[in-house]
Amino acid sequence: MATPPGPRQPTKSERARYPWLSTEHSIRPLAEAIPPPPGYTRVAVEEGSFGAWLRGLPLRPVGAPVRDFRGNTLLAGEASALAAVAELDVGAADLQQCADSIIRLHAEWLWSQGQKERISYRFTSGHPASWTRYAAGERARVSGSKVTWVKDGAVDGSRASFRAYLDLVFTYAGTLSLAAEAQRPKREDVRPGDFFVLGGSPGHAVLVLDVARNASGARVALLGQGFTPAQDFHVLSPGKDGPWFSLETHEVATPFWKPFPWSSLRRL
Repeated sequence: MATPPGPRQPTKSERARYPWLSTEHSIRPLAEAIPPPPGYTRVAVEEGSFGAWLRGLPLRPVGAPVRDFRGNTLLAGEASALAAVAELDVGAADLQQCADSIIRLHAEWLWSQGQKERISYRFTSGHPASWTRYAAGERARVSGSKVTWVKDGAVDGSRASFRAYLDLVFTYAGTLSLAAEAQRPKREDVRPGDFFVLGGSPGHAVLVLDVARNASGARVALLGQGFTPAQDFHVLSPGKDGPWFSLETHEVATPFWKPFPWSSLRRL
């Protein structure tokens, strides 16, 4: 098996698709950094889809640790449960956790595709919060389970405003709202961009970053997560035989949470 290429500066095209990147970053695109297991081939994905976008997700150099929003190391780079760390900012507050990381990546994909009008997620109360509304200067006022929107800000469609909008969503959304608003694909239809979620306080969610299949039809997946406290989004590994997880089991077990039943599979 060929040795995966080492880290490099992101190209102009990559900086357009992953707009939080700068020329100062040193990255490894996910599909280049993590080949499928011997005998397996990545499943086909539609060009421009969330799954296709995730295959280019920029990863940090080998050995990068998982750090929380304060910069504290939570997981050493050589940890057996860790396959890689995404080059993605966390923010300065304890907000971008598990469900939030999935929302962040999905919203970034829509942003990069020029589909900003589709960027909208629900608070745990069930109320929608759209980027177009926020960019127009409206702000959410939350009182218990009641949400009202008022014109209380400047019209601002910048990246800085977008990150502030996402922090608002992270504050009031979570595993419960993500599980409720998402589609429920069938087990045999699982694809990159889907996720497993067990709603609760706390709950947890992991994102299907990629899927590969062998000649007999057996499937494996790359899984990634954010976690509590807010921390680097990272690619998981089941252990020494990682980083791919079997999808031929009656539930999907990950290192830091109870196993996910197939009934917890969702899609945005």
